[in-house]
Amino acid sequence: MKIMKFGGTSVGKPERMKEVAQLITKDDTRKIVVLSALSGTTNALVSISNYLSQGDRSAAKLTIEQLHNHYHQFIETLFSKAESKAKAVEVIAEHFEFLHIILRISFSEALNKDILAQGELMSTKLFSVYLEEAGINHELLPALEFMTIDANEEPQLGAIKVKLAQLLKKHADKNILVTQGYICRNARGEVDNLKRGGSDYTASLIAAASNATVCEIWTDIDGMHNNDPRIVAKTMAIEQLSFDEAAELAYFGAKILHPTCIWPAQQENVPVRLLNTMQPDAMGTVITKEAGSVGVKAVAAKDGIIAIKIKSSRMLLAYGFLRKVFEVFEKYKTSIDMITTSEVAVSVTIDSDQFLSQIVKELEPFGSVDIEKEQTIVSIVGNEIAQTDQVLQKLFESLKAVPVTMVSYGGSAHNISLLVPGVYKIQTLQLLNSGLFGL
Repeated sequence: MKIMKFGGTSVGKPERMKEVAQLITKDDTRKIVVLSALSGTTNALVSISNYLSQGDRSAAKLTIEQLHNHYHQFIETLFSKAESKAKAVEVIAEHFEFLHIILRISFSEALNKDILAQGELMSTKLFSVYLEEAGINHELLPALEFMTIDANEEPQLGAIKVKLAQLLKKHADKNILVTQGYICRNARGEVDNLKRGGSDYTASLIAAASNATVCEIWTDIDGMHNNDPRIVAKTMAIEQLSFDEAAELAYFGAKILHPTCIWPAQQENVPVRLLNTMQPDAMGTVITKEAGSVGVKAVAAKDGIIAIKIKSSRMLLAYGFLRKVFEVFEKYKTSIDMITTSEVAVSVTIDSDQFLSQIVKELEPFGSVDIEKEQTIVSIVGNEIAQTDQVLQKLFESLKAVPVTMVSYGGSAHNISLLVPGVYKIQTLQLLNSGLFGL
């Protein structure tokens, strides 16, 4: 069993969707094909939902009509047979009828989840109609029949395994099964989702649940690169990463892969391959249990970081002080990315300001609290880099001109993280590309 996930850009144009159909029929391996919504659709659905939550029904109606028009044009180009076009028009008519109906009812969070699910439902149904037109035998496998999360919004891998096995047995005569990424049902049986980047998560969960031989993530770039190609002129694809290395890179800003994608595949030791729809013959990146080599492999950056420094002379030898500080962040379900401590101060970073004012208020009794916004975490990732010769020397020699405000080193064998002001992000990535990779 092979899992093949295609992102929004991979199915965002009719010609790309046709290329995907060719890719999934290259071999006879049984496969589950996971599709995202057509590129731009989820953003449009988010806008529609936001307009409705604000009571701006006219703006929501206009966005719905613009999106509907986009899908009509898509269908006109994708299909060549009148019968297929008619089926496709009927498919989208059903979903846009729903979007028009919601203009007349009260907005709720449950309705918001239903709105956001429409993109994946439409992309997979249109792809199914196209496969039918092309004479490709397949089955559409609704994700809402097997993909579930619990009351804590965590995937129920055991239940997913059982339900998916039943569906695979039911359609044992089909070698190609198509399903939706991102969407699921929650503990109440309502339509829900796996959050942004959830299609990667879906693919990895399906790979783990089906004991797949490989989980392929197809995007518009040829694998994980050693640096951000949007910022740095010279980058190179990484041939092999360990699950731990890939998780570090994904969490700290590498956009090609969602951080949650790694865990399910790692649990069942399913290799993950990052491949390029536009260059299907490129090697890409393989992620396995083994790292393949030692040393620095890549640099990633995470923006929008907030640094919080708590300074107090009372910290000196104060038993339980850090526990009390961490309890504040736990109370507001706010994750900490980096931490440094001294005898009189502790500095942490967070990536959300949702509860910042409440957190600061509860920290103030402990001492003075300083906040620095618009910071960037730059993470240097590789296998056993803490033991690799001259890494620290090269790292800090490269960044003589950059004001580094925090350093996290030694907590992981795979990661050295630096905090720099956001305005220095581009310069930092470029300097590290030269200093660490000679590019």
